[in-house]
Formats: sequence, C-alpha cells, structure tokens
Amino acid sequence: MKQAILTAKAQQPGGMPYSQAIKTGNTVYVAGQGPFDPITGWSMGDDLQTQARQTLDNLKAILEEAGATMADVVKVTVILGEGANFDEFNDIYKEYFASPYPARTIFGSNIGFLVQIDATAVIA
Repeated sequence: MKQAILTAKAQQPGGMPYSQAIKTGNTVYVAGQGPFDPITGWSMGDDLQTQARQTLDNLKAILEEAGATMADVVKVTVILGEGANFDEFNDIYKEYFASPYPARTIFGSNIGFLVQIDATAVIA
C-alpha cells in the first residue's frame, strides 16, 4: 500500500501534482527538495551554504514525518545549480549524513537555484 507523506515543516507542493514523499512498506521515496522555506515558499538565500542547509532540512523533515531518519537514506540524487561549488557542498552534506554514506548521483544543471536533492530511505 502506498501512503503520501506531507509535513508543514518542508517545501510544499502547492498546486503541483506531486507528493513530498511516498511511503510503501519500509521504503520512503522523497521528491526533489530545493531551498524553499516551508512557510513562505520563497527560495532561501543566494549562497550555497544557506540553500544546501534549507534543502537538507526539508529532506530531513519529510523523512521524520515518514518515520525515517537521515541514517536510513540509501540513495540520493543531487543537482547542483550553476555556480555551486562541489567541495563546499560536500562539506555541508557531511553535516547531515555519516558513513556509510548513501549511494549518490550528482550532476550540474541550470535549475534557477543552487541545489536540489531527492532521496530513497529504507527504514530498518
């Protein structure tokens, strides 16, 4: 059975046709999260530090709503926007994830902000 996950503590879908996450069994699939404030819906900051932390905080809030933690994440996809520094992002990323790190795909794109992340978690 598939269950939609929704929390007010993360970026809202608004009228867009997607769920923040879907939980099926012990697996949680989190939609791509960006640096958007859950209350205002506006992108936070113009720098990678602010945007990456807001994005990861959104991800964390959705996982918690689903009964998961960042330690349960097994796979992430990261899109870095134009001008984002890979090494700086990795330093921030390590504040949220510990070894063994999730498998990760990372690539660059002109997305209009500096970072977007989706994730898959398996609750132990």
